[in-house]
Amino acid sequence: MATRDPVLLTPGPTPVPPAIRQAMAQPMIHHRTSEFQAILKEAGTGLKEIFKTAQDVYILTSSGTGAMEMAIANILSPGDEALVIRGGKFGERWAEICEAYGVTVVAIDSPWGTPLDLKQVSAALAAHPGIKAVFSTLCETSTGVTFDIRGIRKAMGSSGALLAVDAISGLGAEPFAMDEWGVDVAVSGSQKGLMLPPGLAFIAFSAKAQEAATKSKSRKYYFDLALAKKAWADTDTPFTPAITLIIGLVESLKYIRSVGGVDKLIARNQAQADGIRKSLLGLGFEMYADPACASNSVIAAKVPAGVDGKDLLKRLRSQHGVIIAGGQGKETGKIIRIASMGAIGPQEIKAGFDALEKVLSEMRGKVPDHA
Repeated sequence: MATRDPVLLTPGPTPVPPAIRQAMAQPMIHHRTSEFQAILKEAGTGLKEIFKTAQDVYILTSSGTGAMEMAIANILSPGDEALVIRGGKFGERWAEICEAYGVTVVAIDSPWGTPLDLKQVSAALAAHPGIKAVFSTLCETSTGVTFDIRGIRKAMGSSGALLAVDAISGLGAEPFAMDEWGVDVAVSGSQKGLMLPPGLAFIAFSAKAQEAATKSKSRKYYFDLALAKKAWADTDTPFTPAITLIIGLVESLKYIRSVGGVDKLIARNQAQADGIRKSLLGLGFEMYADPACASNSVIAAKVPAGVDGKDLLKRLRSQHGVIIAGGQGKETGKIIRIASMGAIGPQEIKAGFDALEKVLSEMRGKVPDHA
């Protein structure tokens, strides 16, 4: 019995284009060969363009959380202090990993869905001059909020602390420039703006962060920067890489260049995000994120009164094959999240909203006209 492909509008994994799927279907090759070295070199060059950095970008076989752990394990030691900006589930994850490594967390709890008060950053650093690193999120997937990374760096003033950014949802989907913005460690993953299946993570360290890594006393093995640097000098990886996914990554990077580069892709995301917001408002939803900090890659909206958010997602999936995300943590069942990043395009968005309108009509009666 034939089955239809799902309409995937989640903020990760995002749809994988046919050309990338086909590239990954090639016969397996061995990773300790000149053939794979050429692929790895091309992938590394392309990632530097996306990160907008002159530094090497290391490719890990892990989820994005692995890259977050590698950042902390290499730039900090047990007993160090770190400032963590928590404005959602993934900001909270930075803090949880820090605590797992014996790092003392100084937290800024930015209310979910609202812009960060940058004065809190300056105040926290002034009150805790021993802070060694500041951790933030570019796009907080759980809330549909983007954080002002350039503003955070400015608010850090003359502090010698490193700035580490989770760009897992934001890379290739939101403006980001590692070197220009003064980011010391940037991490990302494969399954969002880069249009790949989950399984790869990426991390880049500034020269200052690399120097800090030589002084770290944290225990590590798989995520040791020294091993990654040594292998990368020979265009290699210290452990067995996800060969198929890296082949797909090269194809993804080619696609991004074919549409005019990462900035063009980001502009397309923004236009689609504006359309998604307009359509959601027309269906009676209220935006969750303040417009001053609303993401263009993940659009979060409050479920209308009288509508069961969990049932809404279930009906979309079971009746129409449309998959969108719900809320996380305290917002479970209260909000929905729709992605506009990566390979998501007008066809997927139209199919999603056609289904959403039908399901809402069934659940609550007449649906308001689109705005």
